[in-house]
Amino acid sequence: MRDAFQRRGHAPVVNAERLRLPGEIIRFGVVGVAGFVVDAGVLTLGLLAGAGPWLGRAISYVVAATTTFALNRCWTFRGADRSRPVTRDWGLFLVVNLAGFACNYGTYVALISGIPMMRDLPVLAVAAGSLAGMVGNFVLSRRYVFRRRHDSPAPAAE
Repeated sequence: MRDAFQRRGHAPVVNAERLRLPGEIIRFGVVGVAGFVVDAGVLTLGLLAGAGPWLGRAISYVVAATTTFALNRCWTFRGADRSRPVTRDWGLFLVVNLAGFACNYGTYVALISGIPMMRDLPVLAVAAGSLAGMVGNFVLSRRYVFRRRHDSPAPAAE
């Protein structure tokens, strides 16, 4: 039965490519948790230093995004194309994650602006924002920043 299924041009039900995606999603989630810890920790330090919830959150986001970029590059998407300079990939990571940032920061702003408890405990608003931005960040990062070499567009003919 399996041979007949494959002879008709169908891919096997389980193959390496299908197994790669769930692993990437799980690792991306673990990295996201680490990013949350960094984000919340830097925000807390910023608040203690007097930065306030708005500036403190902007700073904490950049630090957390840099941390998650590094972890995703070396662990989550370890099979990604490394032909581009790391600084270019980091910049691209920040650009494509602007959509995730909009969801993340927008959720944070809405919560601390509209719910007094969130103003008093902004780390809870950071958690909600992190979850809101995670899906878009995974899809965009996987597609544009951490492409596998065989997924990358072919170089232009000269």
